[in-house]
Amino acid sequence: MHWRELEVWKQAHAMTLATYKLTESFPDIERFRLTGQLCRSAASVPANIVEGNARQSTREYIQFLVTARASLEETRYFALLAKDLGYLEAPEYQRFETSGESVSRMLNAMVRTLRKKANA
Repeated sequence: MHWRELEVWKQAHAMTLATYKLTESFPDIERFRLTGQLCRSAASVPANIVEGNARQSTREYIQFLVTARASLEETRYFALLAKDLGYLEAPEYQRFETSGESVSRMLNAMVRTLRKKANA
C-alpha cells in the first residue's frame, strides 16, 4: 500500500500541519528553541512512515515505524512543555494530545502486525 493511503500517515500529517499552525502564536524568542524542536519532531513522524514504507524489507519498515513512534512521543512532550509554559491553552493541548494518542495506537498496531508478518 502506498504511504499516502495509510490512515496513520494521514493523521500524522494532519498533526504536523496542526503543529505548524499552533506554533505560529509562540513568542519570537522560541523560534529557534521550542518552535523549531516541536515542528521538527512532528514532521519526523510522517516522514519516517514514508521512508519506512519505501524500504525493501519488513524489518526496515518496522524500524522506521519505531522511530516515528519515538518522534511522536518527543512531539507530545514538547506540546506539554508549550502548555506548561503558557503557549498553548488547555483545550488546544487536549486536542493535540488526543490526536497524538490516536497516531500512537495506529503505529503500535502497525508494528505488531508487521512483526507477526516478519516472524511468520
